[in-house]
Amino acid sequence: MTRSLHRIRAKPSLPAVLGLALSLLPQPCLGDEQSPRLRQYETAVDRAVELGLMSLAREQPGGAGDGSYSDANGKTNGVVGLAGMAFLAKGYRPGVPPYGDVINRSIDYILNTESSNGYLGVRGGKMYEHAIATLLMSEVSGMVDPARQQRIDIVLPKALKVILDAQANNPTGAWRYEPTSTDADISVTGWNLMALRSARLNGAPVPKDAIDKAVRFIDACRGRGGLRLVDNGRSADDGGFWYTPPQYYANRNYWLGGPSTPSRTGVALLCRELAGHHGDEVNRKAGDYILHNVKARGFLDGGHVEYATYYCAQGMFQLGGDYWETFAAAMYRHLLAEQQQDGSWHSDQGTSYATAMYVLALSVSYRQLPIYQR
Repeated sequence: MTRSLHRIRAKPSLPAVLGLALSLLPQPCLGDEQSPRLRQYETAVDRAVELGLMSLAREQPGGAGDGSYSDANGKTNGVVGLAGMAFLAKGYRPGVPPYGDVINRSIDYILNTESSNGYLGVRGGKMYEHAIATLLMSEVSGMVDPARQQRIDIVLPKALKVILDAQANNPTGAWRYEPTSTDADISVTGWNLMALRSARLNGAPVPKDAIDKAVRFIDACRGRGGLRLVDNGRSADDGGFWYTPPQYYANRNYWLGGPSTPSRTGVALLCRELAGHHGDEVNRKAGDYILHNVKARGFLDGGHVEYATYYCAQGMFQLGGDYWETFAAAMYRHLLAEQQQDGSWHSDQGTSYATAMYVLALSVSYRQLPIYQR
């Protein structure tokens, strides 16, 4: 039977989802509890995650329907979506104490900002914001009370249509800042791909071709052998990924679109892992690139460190083995040292943003968010 975009089925129970996912994995990723190297961090990481969530709960304005969070640019649906997912990542659920009301307020805030066509990028974050808010709506569909589920069943299909229409009308097969953009970058594309994948897992009729086209764009952003950046002479064939596909301008002897960074490479690694390219040579080289950056600098560098930490943590966990153990040990040491006494993390992009991103990175091995199951 053909499903309509106007109805998203309820999720099966979380144990069923995880059981199905794990049953399909010949070599499942091991959680920290199965790694002697990482087990030593277990208590400290659990405490850091709980303190981070307590901080996020305090930072959310109270009152019916006001679940807003802010970043450096003010209130955005994107940060609200990230904060909501941070609670889900630790296993907390909408409407269930102690944080059920906090999660519900975030859901309501996003639902109350919807434009008539389902566009959720209405507070400055554009397609970034829209994709993250859509992702949260998809992840909580089937978990909420009937009244909220009814609203999600109306808003979510329209929000997905915005993403699919934007891709269909973009010659790159991917996304950038506006629904009408005709160019694309790896960062915006990663978030929109995650939203589509979550919805597809949850029963929405998202065409597989939409996922495949997005991955093809991401693959086009990989550094190619022989390309060199004229500003520092580094070879682009380093296993990393660029912001946009490499373009060579012969008259200036200049490559546009780079260089590789951990944040861009983390996006590519996670998207490729979840799209069926688990552990292939491209992903292993991306993992090597990330570990080289970590070992050379003590932790991640190259800008947008909160964003990079989130994506690299998710991607390296999917790779598993020494990739995850080496990265996780460095991440745990770094984030535990950087956490403030009130449980938050600070950054130029905003405290709520940083705290949500780091909680999501630290909680990856809990396996609570279905979107990140291979």
